[in-house]
Amino acid sequence: MNRALSLAMAGALGLSLLAGCGGGSGSATPAPADTSAPADTSAPADHSGASGVIKIGGIGPLTGSAAVYGLATKQGAEVAVAEINALGGLQFSLDFQDDEGDAEKAVNAYNKLKGDGVQLIYGCTTTTPCVAVAAETFNDRYFQLTPSASSTDVTSGRDNVFQVCFTDPNQGLTAANYIKENGLGTKVAVIYNNGDAYSTGIYNAFQSEADAIGLEVVSVTTFPDDTNADFTVQLGEAQSAGADLVFMPIYYTPASLILNQAKTMGYAPTFFGCDGMDGILDLEGFDTSLAEGLMLMTPFNAWGTDERTVNFVTTYQGQYDGIPNQFAADGYDCIYAIYEACQKAGITADTSAADVCEALVSTFTSEDFSVDGLTGTGMTWSSTGEVSKAPVVVKVEGGVYVTQ
Repeated sequence: MNRALSLAMAGALGLSLLAGCGGGSGSATPAPADTSAPADTSAPADHSGASGVIKIGGIGPLTGSAAVYGLATKQGAEVAVAEINALGGLQFSLDFQDDEGDAEKAVNAYNKLKGDGVQLIYGCTTTTPCVAVAAETFNDRYFQLTPSASSTDVTSGRDNVFQVCFTDPNQGLTAANYIKENGLGTKVAVIYNNGDAYSTGIYNAFQSEADAIGLEVVSVTTFPDDTNADFTVQLGEAQSAGADLVFMPIYYTPASLILNQAKTMGYAPTFFGCDGMDGILDLEGFDTSLAEGLMLMTPFNAWGTDERTVNFVTTYQGQYDGIPNQFAADGYDCIYAIYEACQKAGITADTSAADVCEALVSTFTSEDFSVDGLTGTGMTWSSTGEVSKAPVVVKVEGGVYVTQ
């Protein structure tokens, strides 16, 4: 996503501290991570029998308007790195660079990481920087796995770039079918950001599928960027058209304004979003009662009761004093996918970046490689870099996500 962005969905970000991600070569059993302070991912301990340190370079926004996404992917990855290093054997280090959500700065960050000797790239977090960096990693033959850059432009024509998040077309198609099959709305309005690749990509797929299945779209309005603050025109058109459901493939900051302005107008349709909506309940100053009844697609539910989710959320809260969102879960799953693939491919600290790339591309696309994670069970990857996993739809009830 320009994102990262997908479905403000809270999936299962808790690969159990007691059972590692499954897939390919099997699963491991990480020891519980220290919850007293943020994990130190720069210098793993020296374990007996260790295979050396695999150097991972991370890229994402740690400052700027998209920092909430970059911080989440970084912190989710840090939890996984700490768990893996506690196992002994293969060790990871994570050097995460701030790109401020800017393509040029992302390329600069990549060049710095390359100069520092990283062997593969984790990121970028958002789409536009990721597209720019992917062009570089393809030419340089560095393996790249993004937690949250969901546009197909990220992987198109590049055999070395893979995604853990859903693609934008996948989200749009799935949303249209879910709304139709569950009778959530008879007349649908769409509000999307036409200046954003994530939002536009989801809308295009949604509209195409809606036309194909007979889902009536009565209003389509846009806004230019996420700094837009007035949505009364868009909401007014949706209300005048009689829309009983408003589909918003956008990020949660503008969505929070839309929900507030809709209440002021006395307009109360069902609002339905995607993974970019995830985090709206933690938005500073936002009245969470405005999100009551909001539906969104997500691969992770932080309020899930399964052991993996509970363990991850407990660890994450202990280290970062906050509830992990889908982006943190995607980041966690990325690192475990890399770990499983490195084990299966026999990657060591001495393996060159080019050899790491070829080995991991082969492993990720092999028929016998899959990963069980917080955001999906039995995740597999196609030769186009797209992940295969089932989406989850949640509804906000009483200030938490409830899986539908």
